[in-house]
Amino acid sequence: MEVFPGHRQLGRPLRAPAVAIGNFDGVHIGHRRLIERARVAAADLGGEAVVLTFDPPPARVLAPHLAPRLITTTRRKLELIEEAGADVCVVEPFTRELAALSPDRFARDVLVGALGARHVVVGYDFTFGHKRAGTVDTLRRLGGELGFAVEVVEAVAVEDVVASSTRVRSFVADGNLAGARLLLGRDVEVEGIVVRGAGRGRTIGVPTANIEPETELLPPLGIYAVWVELEGDPARRIGAASVGTNPTFDDSGRLSVEVHILDFDGDLYGRRARLGFVERLRGERRFPDADSLMAQIRRDIEDARRLLGGAGGGPAAPGR
Repeated sequence: MEVFPGHRQLGRPLRAPAVAIGNFDGVHIGHRRLIERARVAAADLGGEAVVLTFDPPPARVLAPHLAPRLITTTRRKLELIEEAGADVCVVEPFTRELAALSPDRFARDVLVGALGARHVVVGYDFTFGHKRAGTVDTLRRLGGELGFAVEVVEAVAVEDVVASSTRVRSFVADGNLAGARLLLGRDVEVEGIVVRGAGRGRTIGVPTANIEPETELLPPLGIYAVWVELEGDPARRIGAASVGTNPTFDDSGRLSVEVHILDFDGDLYGRRARLGFVERLRGERRFPDADSLMAQIRRDIEDARRLLGGAGGGPAAPGR
C-alpha cells in the first residue's frame, strides 16, 4: 500500500480512485466494510481503492478537551488499512484551515481536484466541511455536479451491536474484551517499545518486559492472558501481562504495562512489542509480601498457559 501525507503531497495521479473516507480509528468491522466497498468499486472502474483518513483526528484540533483516547496508533491503523485491502492511503493533516473549507470546497478541491475521485464511499452518519454542514445528501448532490458516484454504507452490526469506535472504547474501558473483539474482528491490542524498569521481576524469578505503551486506550487495571508479537520475531508467543501500578512495591501510582513471555529467553530492550489481550485473569491487588505475590504470579502464568494452550515455562524478557 502506498501512503501519501495529504492531498497536496500525492506522488502521482491516482488511477480512477474509489475513495473511502473516515477517521478509521480501530479499523473495526464497519470500517473494513467501507474499504471492501471501495475495493469493489475500484475493480469495476479498473482503478485503485483509496482510503482518505485524518491525522490528527478532527476532535484533537476542534475540541481537544473532549477528544477520546485513540484505539490504535497511526502506525497500526495504516497496517490494518493495508490488511483490509486498500491500494493507497492518504493521511490528511487535519488543520483549522481544512476544517474551515465548505462542503463544496472540500469536494471540489480535495476529492476531485487533488484525488480525482470517481467513486466515494462513506458511512451512514458521515458529515464533512465547515461546522460539519455537509451530510450524505450534500455529498450525493456534489457527486452529481462534479462527476463522482456516492455510496453510503449503512450501519454494520454483529449480534445486534452496531460497530463504532465509540462502542469499542466503551467495551475496552469496561473490560469487556469479548465485546470489543466482536466489533474489532480481532483482540484488543497494546503496542510500544520495551524499556528498562526497576528489575524486580527478575529478582523474584519472573522476568518481565516493561512496555512503554504508544497505544492510548488501555484495558482496566489487572492481569491478562495475552499473545505477544515481537519486532524481528516471526513467532506469535503467549504470556501473562499486567496493566497496573505495582501496588505491592510502589506507592507512586504510576501506570505500567509489563508482560512475562512464556518459554522465551532473550534481550528485548529497545524492541517493539504488540500485545493482544485475550482474557482478564484477575484484578490488580496489593500483596503482603514478595512471596505471596510470587505465588500468585505463578498461578497467573499457569492460568494463561491453560487458556492459551502454550507449553513450557522458561525465563522471559528483561524485567522491571
